[in-house]
Amino acid sequence: METRPSADQSPTGPQRPGTRTPTGGRPASGQRPGRSRRTAAGWIGGAVVAALAVIAVNSASQALGQFHWWAGFVLVPGALIAATGGPLVVRGGNRAFAGYVIACVGGLVFAVGALLMFGVMSRGWPLMVVLPCLAVAGTYGWQLEHPLARGLHRVVAMLASTGAAAGITLQLIVLDWVELTGVHWWGGFMMLAAVIVFFNALELVRHRMQYRLQAIALLVGPAVVTFLLGLRFLRGW
Repeated sequence: METRPSADQSPTGPQRPGTRTPTGGRPASGQRPGRSRRTAAGWIGGAVVAALAVIAVNSASQALGQFHWWAGFVLVPGALIAATGGPLVVRGGNRAFAGYVIACVGGLVFAVGALLMFGVMSRGWPLMVVLPCLAVAGTYGWQLEHPLARGLHRVVAMLASTGAAAGITLQLIVLDWVELTGVHWWGGFMMLAAVIVFFNALELVRHRMQYRLQAIALLVGPAVVTFLLGLRFLRGW
């Protein structure tokens, strides 16, 4: 009488949960429930944070007597977009960059909605300069493999930090917290940006790579011109 081999006696060995079947698929028991639960928890957590942020802005605006209900049509979508990108960032991997972009876009839309809700867009518009620059500067810690790409990314991130500082200065001027009448203050930020580009160009000297001299020349040339223009603006054109 012929008997069929059991699962433990099969030529391919025992079928453990989560391994592929001979047909290339996965058993029903191998769906990685732990990972699915973490993903679901991330989405739920993002939705909770978005709801709390919307409630906080609405409550604060009502308490200050500046509630503009129609701004909710900007505030709520912005919170939901940011909540969509957050779990992708936490999850990591190839989707982290897309999640970061989505979260930054959602945060910017949410900030616009908050300014409209409080009715302070005329005095808070410099934040529309600060927030995008901070979003770009937030990628500074991402390390690219190629030294040229890594150096260019570092330049962009540091220039974004300079742009954020310029936006903060503009916000202080709009709020009348700083008096810079008659001072061409933006020339100082142009000089700072030029210095950042110049020293990052010099940093490329230590790397042995193709097109090194061309990349350095393309960075140093505009940096020198920008520094001289900034100095001229600062001293009065």
